[in-house]
Amino acid sequence: MAPRDITLFCLVLCLGQKIQAQDGNFPIPIISATPSSVIPWNGSVKILCQGTLESYLYQLEILENLTYKQVEKQLGFQEVAEFVINPMDTNTAGRYQCRYRRGRHWSAPSEALELVVTGLYDKPFLSTNGGHVAMPGENISFQCSSAHMSFDRFSLSRPGGPTLSRHQDARLQVDFTLGPVNLSFSGVYTCYGWHSGHPYIWSAPSNALELVVTDTASQDHTTENWVRMGVAGLVLLALLAILAENRLGPQLPHQEDQQDLPDLSWSWQKSQTEWTFGLTPKNHQGDSWS
Repeated sequence: MAPRDITLFCLVLCLGQKIQAQDGNFPIPIISATPSSVIPWNGSVKILCQGTLESYLYQLEILENLTYKQVEKQLGFQEVAEFVINPMDTNTAGRYQCRYRRGRHWSAPSEALELVVTGLYDKPFLSTNGGHVAMPGENISFQCSSAHMSFDRFSLSRPGGPTLSRHQDARLQVDFTLGPVNLSFSGVYTCYGWHSGHPYIWSAPSNALELVVTDTASQDHTTENWVRMGVAGLVLLALLAILAENRLGPQLPHQEDQQDLPDLSWSWQKSQTEWTFGLTPKNHQGDSWS
């Protein structure tokens, strides 16, 4: 192939890739809410829309009458755009999506984000029959009940975990069964009541219940290991103390050093002999018997 043909082929290939990118073959944006997608009445929430560094325009949309309508646009080259919803009420609660623009084309829309406003009805009561501590593999049952108002939907939620929903026909109580549970089920749970005709308007949160999933056998082994390590440490300290005492204690002189010392035993024996035979040692001549 001639160099001219190779150059022409590369130009056609690059042009085709550019046209494909401009036709909207972009990464799908990621939408999220912070601090949570369940917000109390008159609270605020921040919606994040993540696109690409080449994105220069972001658009937030809400679903109304089966059609998504523009809520807000944000201009500027950035990878993540932030949209603040404040305050949260029945008008701002709903189903959201976002998209970004790069070049002359828009990206595909993100997945849907459902924003829920709470506090429109009295709070229900959350209880459990199995206690607040469970072992892995067990099943735990929660009861969410309303004292006065009947709901046809109840939801059980935990920060950082999925929200479970149950359908009941105008009931005052619903049961949620979790299990078999594992350590990841530990956390603080609350429940809500709502109506299927208004899925984004919930009651105030119930009282909070903490569930602790603990592996007692594993904890026992851990305690035993700590005890064993402590005993081994004490034995080691005792051995070090004995070794230090032997090294720092009184030491007998070596044999070659003993040769330079006077023979005190012979002098002592001589003195004793003199006292035995009534002789007065030279250093006691000044003494007299009474």
